[in-house]
Amino acid sequence: MAAPDFEQSLVAAIPHLRAFARSFANDPARADDLVQETLVKAWNSRDSFTPGTNFRAWLFTILRNVYFSQHRKLKREVDDPDEQYQNSLAVQPEQYGYLDLADFRTALAKLPPDQREALVLVGAEGFSYEEAAEICGCAVGTIKSRVNRARNRLVELLDDPDLKGGASESAAEAGQRGRLVKDAARG
Repeated sequence: MAAPDFEQSLVAAIPHLRAFARSFANDPARADDLVQETLVKAWNSRDSFTPGTNFRAWLFTILRNVYFSQHRKLKREVDDPDEQYQNSLAVQPEQYGYLDLADFRTALAKLPPDQREALVLVGAEGFSYEEAAEICGCAVGTIKSRVNRARNRLVELLDDPDLKGGASESAAEAGQRGRLVKDAARG
């Protein structure tokens, strides 16, 4: 891949990388740091990319490796998996669409990391099961299982009245929740 093509492909992949990073980090600033580190590593390793192979999958693999490397280093950080501390500092949005998105993000954050990763790769980023399996370094059947479990768990979590603050929702609102997967991942 020539330098201008590589650069254009790299820039075009930034929104997808950012969405994938958000599924790991659950913090926009940390996700942006992951993307920046990924872009630097990809640029410095551009000679190792094999033209004709899946460029986005190569980038997602780099991002995933960056995340797990950082995660091992950051084990001493204060963990906020339920975002209770973060949510106590934030002013909640007044519009229902934002509330639905907040509910979805909370539910997505409650998924195990491997299920969340698989769901974002397949559901939000549009990778095939085979491509997602290659990125994650596991079998295709494992990815299919993770996506299925993640979807089922999200349905359970989104039906939880505690998550929605006890509010009931219409069938149209319930249907809209399915579209939130992609919106939340792209954040």
